[in-house]
Amino acid sequence: MRCIAKIVSVAGLVGATSLLPAMASTADIAAEAQAQALKTWHETMRQMAPPTEGCFHAAFPSVIWEKTACQATSYRSEPHVKFSTAETVGNGNDYAAATSGITTSATGTFPVVTGVTSETDGTTANSYTLQLNTNLANSSPACASYGYSSCQVWQQFIYSSSYVGGVAQVFMQDWMFIPARSRCPRSGGWTSYKTSSYNGCYKNSNAVNTVLVPASQLGNLKLAGSVTKNGNDTVTFTNGTQAYAVSQPDSTLDAAYVWNQSEFNIVGNGGGSAATFNSGSSITVNLQVNDGSTNAPSCLANAGSTGETNNLNLGACSTAGGTSPYIQFTESN
Repeated sequence: MRCIAKIVSVAGLVGATSLLPAMASTADIAAEAQAQALKTWHETMRQMAPPTEGCFHAAFPSVIWEKTACQATSYRSEPHVKFSTAETVGNGNDYAAATSGITTSATGTFPVVTGVTSETDGTTANSYTLQLNTNLANSSPACASYGYSSCQVWQQFIYSSSYVGGVAQVFMQDWMFIPARSRCPRSGGWTSYKTSSYNGCYKNSNAVNTVLVPASQLGNLKLAGSVTKNGNDTVTFTNGTQAYAVSQPDSTLDAAYVWNQSEFNIVGNGGGSAATFNSGSSITVNLQVNDGSTNAPSCLANAGSTGETNNLNLGACSTAGGTSPYIQFTESN
């Protein structure tokens, strides 16, 4: 009987063990299916702009933008005015994706993040912005609509981790650079910001509050911007199963007429500040751009438009065409 019991026990163990690979395979398949479903959902939410201007939120798997409360933000970025002499990223020392046609949308992600354990902006941990920026563009119809014979426009799609009272927000910042003796528009919420290098006017769109994401979890985040002639411009931010969006009229800057270069990166939290990563950090940056073609974008060096920086060094930049043209590069320290 003892022999029989031992044989039965061993046989049962062998049988259970033989099921483990199948069980693991089933779990892997389910996880892969969930990841693919989430990826598809992210793409759907990016492509499907909210129906009106305002602030919106959606939660996976719903593909319906639900209107949510809009907030104000006092954020101010620092435009790039001259090339940095430092080798680290920002203040012009960054790659931009240039399209042969007008860019209508772009999406920034961090497909590989390794070694990141901490990030600070000054003394504050996990204080940074994700910025998706257009080129400083001439010949926008907005110049004449505001009464200027000429100007440059610059649009930013932004996720700020903790700029206002420790609250993370998603919004757009709009800039116009106008002739030296001109005044900013008196209506519409424009604020004057002059330096020895330029005469600038800026305003923020409405903002939607979201969650602070530690820099070590950058791989979960996506930031997208889109513009539509005679329609709305939209910033879309996704963090795992949550999506947030803000839309404003394209007539604010008429970026849909002049956008042909895009910059995406993680930098300091406004005002020309720096995002400082721990030694040994490595981040791969992917910037997908859409101009209605399958052509690979050009990767332009020293073509960044933001004045915020980080302490990482740029690696080589590669490009690809196809259904989702992009540039990609790694930055590390």
